[in-house]
Amino acid sequence: MVLSGFYEGLEISLDRDRIVIGRGRNADLALAEVTISRAHAAVGFDVDGFFVEDLDSTNGTLVNGASIKRHMLKHDDEIQMGKLRIGVTLPA
Repeated sequence: MVLSGFYEGLEISLDRDRIVIGRGRNADLALAEVTISRAHAAVGFDVDGFFVEDLDSTNGTLVNGASIKRHMLKHDDEIQMGKLRIGVTLPA
């Protein structure tokens, strides 16, 4: 769920193995947010669990305030891409 900014309250469900979040038209989740790259980060699921991966974005991707390249997500983690903040809720 988006925690702040123009998209606050928007809930995003992962309906495939991997989605790309960015401001470009080719992103799976295209958001008009100038502080994120066209293909900023991917969120997905693999054999190890849920993950977020920075896609060589200009401003980087943070999880709980720490810069990451790839991070395995836990319930209540917070992903930040530019001004966009996303709270993570994982299935029980």
